[in-house]
Amino acid sequence: MRAFVTGGSGFVGRNLIAALKARGDSVRALARSPSSVAAVTESGAEPFEGDLSDADKLKAGMEGCDTVFHAAAYVKGWGPREEFYEANVRGTERVLEAARAAGVKRLVHVSTEAVLVDGTPLVQVNETWPIPERPIGNYPSTKAEAEKRVLSVSSADFVTVAVRPRFIWGKGDTSLLPEIIDAVKAKRFAWFSGGRYLSSTCHVSNCVEGMLLAAEKGRGGQAYFLTDGEPVVFRDFITEMLQTQHVDAGTRTVPYGLAATMATVGDFLWGALHLSSRPPLTRAELLLVGREVTVSDAKARQELGYEGRMTREEGLREMRADYKAKAPSTL
Repeated sequence: MRAFVTGGSGFVGRNLIAALKARGDSVRALARSPSSVAAVTESGAEPFEGDLSDADKLKAGMEGCDTVFHAAAYVKGWGPREEFYEANVRGTERVLEAARAAGVKRLVHVSTEAVLVDGTPLVQVNETWPIPERPIGNYPSTKAEAEKRVLSVSSADFVTVAVRPRFIWGKGDTSLLPEIIDAVKAKRFAWFSGGRYLSSTCHVSNCVEGMLLAAEKGRGGQAYFLTDGEPVVFRDFITEMLQTQHVDAGTRTVPYGLAATMATVGDFLWGALHLSSRPPLTRAELLLVGREVTVSDAKARQELGYEGRMTREEGLREMRADYKAKAPSTL
């Protein structure tokens, strides 16, 4: 495979590049800053300096590649919708335009279960669950628009597929885990109604496994959920994950109803006043982590041969070992 990767300096992108290189594939990765150049180079890819704002430059980077993995996204809890739209929707449109112009044969888009968030309980949903007309939150709504665009252009000459990993985690996480740890240390963390509801999860290695299989076997115009298998109790899993970093989440809990009121009021006030700071809690965040969110990956297992080979137990062992190895130089 000759692959072009966007978002190569991110958590998923770095792991994807490493997996591609381990197979002997050639990899070129988009890099928009000196730190991104360093990160993708360290992962084993050839850096291509640029960003999602220029389709012509993206095309130049994709020349000679047969597969594009689009993992870049604007992932924040809050911010102006224009910023989310520019990166997640317009950026994706430019990636599609460039890929087709460069003669790329297949494109895998990293989507998310968040595209389904509209307030309806997401319990053992599968890919037949329709994307709502208006997902709640700027990130879910713009990712939904991006996924629709990706899947709508699939053809015999340009096959486009989306994967939807739920709750990506693992060693080297630079996004989700640090946010949780910061919240705990700042005494802002609390369980919603005790946190004893089920959640699907997806280790980053399993996410990469699904992306590679989607590139090879995915049906054009189709989306595939990716998980670690059976759901886990949210509180138990988060507690274990934090323990690998010697962090105790504590026992403070907030009733879901109260949290929902706080999130609704926060969304309204921050939106009406155009505040740049992040509200304490958003509706989208609460709906994604404050109650059960479980998805079925049966379609990926049946059509792609997806296994989700990394177990939670092994993933947690990796995190403990990584923390132990780094602790002497960070304490």
